[in-house]
Amino acid sequence: MPAPLVPFHTLRARRGMVCSVDHLASGAGIGVLRAGGNAVDAAIATSAALAVTTQHMCGMGGDLFALVHHADGQDPTCLNASGRAGSGAEARQLRDEGHTRMPTDEDIRAVTVPGCVDGWVTLHERHGRLPLADVLEPARLLAEEGFPASPLLAFMVPLIERVDGADDYTRQPVHEGTVIRRPGAARTLAAIAADGRDAFYEGEFGEGLRRIGGGLFTAEDLARSQADWVAPLGIDLWGHRAWTVPPNSQGYLSLAAARIAELAGFGPDRAHRPGSEEWAHLLVEAARLAGHDRLDVLHDGADGDALLADDRLAPRAGRFDPERRAAPVAPGGDGDTIYLCTADGEGQAVSLIQSNARGWGVHLAVPEVGIFLHNRGQGFSLEPGHPAEYRPGRRPPHTLAPALVQRADGTLRAVLGTMGGDTQPQVVLQLLARLLVADEDPARCIGAPRWRLGDGGFDTWEGEGPGLVGVERGAPESWVDGLRRRGHEVSVQDPWNSGYGHAHLIERAEDGTLAGAADPRALTGATATW
Repeated sequence: MPAPLVPFHTLRARRGMVCSVDHLASGAGIGVLRAGGNAVDAAIATSAALAVTTQHMCGMGGDLFALVHHADGQDPTCLNASGRAGSGAEARQLRDEGHTRMPTDEDIRAVTVPGCVDGWVTLHERHGRLPLADVLEPARLLAEEGFPASPLLAFMVPLIERVDGADDYTRQPVHEGTVIRRPGAARTLAAIAADGRDAFYEGEFGEGLRRIGGGLFTAEDLARSQADWVAPLGIDLWGHRAWTVPPNSQGYLSLAAARIAELAGFGPDRAHRPGSEEWAHLLVEAARLAGHDRLDVLHDGADGDALLADDRLAPRAGRFDPERRAAPVAPGGDGDTIYLCTADGEGQAVSLIQSNARGWGVHLAVPEVGIFLHNRGQGFSLEPGHPAEYRPGRRPPHTLAPALVQRADGTLRAVLGTMGGDTQPQVVLQLLARLLVADEDPARCIGAPRWRLGDGGFDTWEGEGPGLVGVERGAPESWVDGLRRRGHEVSVQDPWNSGYGHAHLIERAEDGTLAGAADPRALTGATATW
């Protein structure tokens, strides 16, 4: 098996670890741990810092999901902080205008009530240790005093030159290292720290959102918390218990594909190795067989346990042919999201994902505070009667898919996840296989080449589903040759683009030592340790 795509090593620590796409955010999280906070405090601090430094991927105008592992070994707690459609949501109006699918850009109807801030506050109320003001202070300082623009941020700024409310980025030419100050974000974070969620949803941001919405959102919509504690979705895999967020998240696809692979005979006892052609073919097919009906079955009322039941997955595993690509089984744009994970020395760990959906979201901002709005509403259907039809109060199908793995005794094995639109479950599947089947360390899991189905956007499962398998350059030649020989159309692509995800992983050894890696594909990603 080739080495990781760059010289890249697992970092280890005993007292705490934070992995994220931005070194400033990872530093904020580890600073909170050093100040006496726990893994939840660190996750919120990291997420808030990312909302300041990485708004081209996530922010206070987006959504959030989180899984929290506890030292007592019980099932993790799970938070769904994805927003609901406003009271003015009307699918018929969109259809009457000629739309056959939800708009994605410069249309407020693609916006649901952002759940990120409700997620922070709800996580903190139940599991935080330090005062919320202390947890948010590193992010507030980054916004007030300024931070150097990352290369990816500098690259993305030209896309918003004409957006009202983009002054934080357009008042000066932005290059890598340009200092960006965000006074509106600093003011908003200070208000949340002082007065909680009401300061956001009923303050400057909420008032601005209602004005821009033109009747789409009511005061009652914003008064309702967008964060709910829900039962996590779990399944036994390769001697472990793997967990994710239930629908409306597509996280079930990661676990379903892994279970299909296991039912098809994939596992450590079969000596499957990452460098073999069988490895790539079986995992690609497992992802295809798991996801082909995603558009039909994923909605906010879907039964996650039923989607993972063996009587549903075993027939799919039975379709697997070790020598050929299965026939199309359909019904059945790049995403911008961040994933982060944290762990402390006391046994708590967090798997958290936060997103705008597409880059800069809907390309609309609340000008008073310079906070961009996501376009997660693009996940709704405009088909009359579809269970995910665009309606008031409904949550859209979500690509966000964090994961958490426990050993059979309930102790933590790992927290892991990635950004990447429809590709997220495919990357998580590959990480689970490397970690649990090949027993690779975090750096090998994260740094090794990946494959993906389709173009890595949000339309992977439309029509007859993905016909193309993209493979990062540097992957074993056996993958490419073996996939093509089995009937897959393969495209070898340049590595390091966002379509292959920005993944992170923290593993806890049985003696409590933490080992982790942040994805070098994020360029400024970092694992911070204590």
